[in-house]
Amino acid sequence: MTPERVEARLKAVRTAMADEGVDALVLRPSPDFRFLGGQGADFLVVTRDTLAETADPARWVPEGARRVGVDAEMRVRELFGLAIEAELVPASAVLAPLRLRKEPDELAALERAALRAEEVLGQARELAWFGASERAMAAALRMLALESGCEEVLALRVAAGEHTARPAHLPGDRVINPGDALLVSLCGRWDGYCAEVARVFAVAEPPEDFEAMYSVVLAAYGAALAAARPPAPASDVVRAVGAVIDGSGYGRFAAAHAGRGVGLGPDEGPRLGEDTPLAPGMTFCLEPAIYVPELFGARVADVVACTEAGPVVLSSGPPGAASLHVLER
Repeated sequence: MTPERVEARLKAVRTAMADEGVDALVLRPSPDFRFLGGQGADFLVVTRDTLAETADPARWVPEGARRVGVDAEMRVRELFGLAIEAELVPASAVLAPLRLRKEPDELAALERAALRAEEVLGQARELAWFGASERAMAAALRMLALESGCEEVLALRVAAGEHTARPAHLPGDRVINPGDALLVSLCGRWDGYCAEVARVFAVAEPPEDFEAMYSVVLAAYGAALAAARPPAPASDVVRAVGAVIDGSGYGRFAAAHAGRGVGLGPDEGPRLGEDTPLAPGMTFCLEPAIYVPELFGARVADVVACTEAGPVVLSSGPPGAASLHVLER
């Protein structure tokens, strides 16, 4: 970041600190750390007149400080090691509202990240899937992601057949066979910003009833996009997904979450289950899903930006129901 950008953010942070009665912030390397220009592996300390990157944060906390905001990602041993005699409170009370709305260059970075994630999944279509294991294909996708410039692969999912119905499934030794449904997703960080894309495929031919269920997920995705228009509450997006899936008869199989905020971190504001009004500059990962136990599941995910004109999908978005991609090898 430019010094001017850091200074502008510091000014806003210090105003918020005063409003919250926070005398200092102590941040470890994390999204909040990067938001304020942190570069190294030490702590970043912000006071009302100081910004310091240091291995000894206690040295920079003002004497007599009563409330100190600490990073939500700080480990317990790090908290004990601070040796700060003050009330420790979450730094998110100060920083989360300031990170909700992205600036134009941040939106551009998020778009680049989303397009790179999608490019990786596009390359995945050309790989040889028949007879390979989930774990082997996940390793191949990880390599493609790193070759695309991904700084960190945060989550990578390859699930075949009945495993697509498990929301938290990790790639295993199951062999991918013709007739399997296939769910592939990649969440990573490119140039500091996080993006996730998830796509659904069929191997040779889709399982019976799979396309009908997949079309419901796509309809829920479309309804959610239509609802994501500022200044509607973020919860309208969740309600739109629920209305479509419930109306289809798949309601009891719907995923617990329809999306989450994304930016410097993979899970941040806005919280789609809350009534925070959507505003231009807010970004979130839209991820409706249906999981039918022991049969199959479908989930699509893309990063969406809110604009004055309405929502914008930062990648190309999922294909239509009639275009379920069938892997031929």
